[in-house]
This record gives sequence, C-alpha cells and structure tokens, in this order.
Amino acid sequence: MKTIITTLALALTMIVCNAQNKLNNSKKLEKMKTELELTNKEKASALITSLETGDKSTIAYINPTNYKQHNLSVADGLEGFGAVLHHAPKGGFKANVVRSFQDGEYAFTHTEYDFFGPKIGFDIFKFENGKIVEHWDNFSDLAPANPSNRSQTDGVIKIKNYDKTEENKALIKDFVNTVLIGGEFDKLPQYFDGDNYIQHNSMIGDGLSGFGKAIEEMAKQGITMVFEKSHILLGEGNFVLSVTEGTFAGKPTSFYDLFRIENGKIVEHWDTIETILPESERKNSNGKFNF
Repeated sequence: MKTIITTLALALTMIVCNAQNKLNNSKKLEKMKTELELTNKEKASALITSLETGDKSTIAYINPTNYKQHNLSVADGLEGFGAVLHHAPKGGFKANVVRSFQDGEYAFTHTEYDFFGPKIGFDIFKFENGKIVEHWDNFSDLAPANPSNRSQTDGVIKIKNYDKTEENKALIKDFVNTVLIGGEFDKLPQYFDGDNYIQHNSMIGDGLSGFGKAIEEMAKQGITMVFEKSHILLGEGNFVLSVTEGTFAGKPTSFYDLFRIENGKIVEHWDTIETILPESERKNSNGKFNF
C-alpha cells in the first residue's frame, strides 16, 4: 500500500510540474510576443520605408476593409494604395523616415521622398486596434539649403520631455491662434528666446530676424501667406505638429508645421506647404483635412 501511495504522489507531482512548466512557457511566449509587437509609429515608419524596399508584409498594418485616404491624388482603400505602387517609376520610390512620433491613436512621420520627384513629406496615420484606418499627408518639393545653410530635414531628432507633451501642445495652439491666424505679430517675442530660432523652411533664415526679412521680401513681390483654420495639433515630448488651412499666393493651401520646444519656447521649425488640389482633379471625396 505504501508503495502505491508513493507512486501516486510522484505521478501527481509530475503532472503539477508539467502544468506549471506549460504555464510558465505560455507566459514567456506572451511576453516575447508583446516585446516584439511594434508601436504604431514603428508600423507607420515601416509602411513608408516599404515604398523603397518593396516589403509587402507591411500591408498587414492597414485595415483591409476600412482605410480612408486624404491624399487627394490617391483613390480610397487598399486599391488606391496598390495603384500608387503599381505606377512606381522604373527605379522605384525612395523613402527615408527622418523623424517619427506618436500621439494617442495617431502616428506621424517626417520623411525624405523620391516620390514622382524629390520631396519632403509629413504623413499622419490614424490607428484602430493596431491597424491603420486613415491617412493624411503634405508634401513640398525638395529645395536647396536655406539662407542659414540648413536643409528641410536636418536638425534635432531626439525626443525628450515626454511629460511636457500637453504643455508644449498648448503653447503651439496659442501661438497658432494668436500669431499665425490672429495676426498679432507684436506678440511674437513671447513665444521665442530672443533671436535663437533654428529655421528649416527653404526660403527663410534663422531667427525672428530671418522670418521678418522673408515676410518683407514676400510683401515686395505681392505674395501673401494667410492662415485661416487650425485642424489638428499632434505632439510627443518636445515636438508638436500643427496642421492648418489657408492660402499662399492666393491659392488654397495646407500648412504642416513641426515645432521643437525647449523650456517653454519655440526653438526649431520645419514645414511643408502644399496647394490643395481642386475638386475636379481629386480621386477621393474625403477632403484634405476632416480629422
């Protein structure tokens, strides 16, 4: 009898140990899966990079039945995205993501493209349950270095001050509404640290002094730049992207402005300025904005 009881005890111990091992292995696999799961901004960057590499696996990041397109030159859904790839030039597209960010359900990127010609672009992706369901973008042609010898994408890349994201978004919101839309240019100095302002717009030099010179030169040429409506502000840490609508040289225009903030002041700026396609030439009816 004693032998039988001992044998049963050993068998039960083995069963319990095997069950515990399976549970531990399951937890390890789940942890590995979680660690391997890409963030939304990593998925967005991978999708853009695939335009150059041809990695078709990134299509899995797009919701196959619900994908709304706001690039007015591209048709809706996966079919529209596929048509773009189908019409790639002989040498293929080029896409180098310089900066990527994430704000809630949105991811946004700053990219150097050769996309039917050399361009600089911002892309915004909206995610639901880890899948892209909506996309916006804004492009400017690649241009030579500006008067301060800066390119459209060089400068600081590292994100920091994550705890100040909302504070920095509030600063840019106030700047956009007060100065860019409201036209209260006398209040410009309160948003900057003197003339310490790094500028990446291809036509403007560093500092508020550079901005002033550019405005004067535009006025001499009869060129106006008008900001009329703010559509969305997205940020991560010390970077904030502003999307506004207005006119440039009298044409309906989409302005994407990326700002870097230090100690509550705007210290660096990148942008793209794109003429909004007329309705007669659009391949979707989703609008340029509609966030």
